[in-house]
Amino acid sequence: MSRLFTLFVGFLASVLIALPAHAEVRVLTSIKPVQLIAAAVQEGVGSPEVLLPPGASPHHFALRPSDVRRVGEADLVYWIGPDMEGFLPRVLLSRSKPTVAIQDLPGLHLRRFAEDSHSHAEDASDHDHDHRPGSLDAHLWLSTVNARVIAARMAADLAAADPANAARYQSNLQAFVARLDGLDKQLQARVADVRGKPYFVFHEAFDYFEEAYGLQHAGVFAVAAEVQPGAQHVAAMRARLQEVGKTCVFSEPPMRPRLAQTLTAGLPVTLAELDALGGFEDATATGYELLLNNLANSLAGCLEAL
Repeated sequence: MSRLFTLFVGFLASVLIALPAHAEVRVLTSIKPVQLIAAAVQEGVGSPEVLLPPGASPHHFALRPSDVRRVGEADLVYWIGPDMEGFLPRVLLSRSKPTVAIQDLPGLHLRRFAEDSHSHAEDASDHDHDHRPGSLDAHLWLSTVNARVIAARMAADLAAADPANAARYQSNLQAFVARLDGLDKQLQARVADVRGKPYFVFHEAFDYFEEAYGLQHAGVFAVAAEVQPGAQHVAAMRARLQEVGKTCVFSEPPMRPRLAQTLTAGLPVTLAELDALGGFEDATATGYELLLNNLANSLAGCLEAL
């Protein structure tokens, strides 16, 4: 009897060894902020990948053959949508696995670019595919309301792909939402003393963040990062800077526009940076909170020092 039992145990062990190990769900995101949200949901189960390297612009990124392979091989792909990553739609057509365009998710709070270079709020899903007035402001990840919606969709998708870890994904989602509740209060307090102080941005990328925390830029040099302002607009913006006096002008890393020196020469202006993409943050469970904290600290810190 004992010999039969020993043989059975040996046979069972050999079968278990031969079975393939549970494979991690391979998540690929287009940009770093989406990866940071995915990292919060996948904590302890997997590590999401990101397509764009640090410092790359989602507006005009060129895919390499290796990038195309990664897109094809990923189990789940998340991107903002054609209003942000215009280089992706053609590549995504060849995918047979699930792909999620975040800008189409129900429940998002969406904004559109307005005629006066400020955005107005709107909850909708129809949008144009450019940065002209009336088109979608696709920098939607800078709203914690939207981060909650994105994370909830990711948790549902991951649970469907990996039922064994469904409870962990749901637990991670609940922890993420709870942290965002605290983060909102923290950021409201951080920027409270600089509300109403004028500042300027090179790229209209921060309207979701500003709306959430009661901020408003006084001027923008270009609605789209890749569009250079005309001479008339540059002259008008310099006149506006002269009128305001001490202020901060924010560009986005990794490169400061050459126009910055022309605009601010001889004026009491501080040049600083706001990183909407969080391109250099680690993809940890709390990376998304760090992205928003860094925005608040950079903006408030510059204005407080004036």
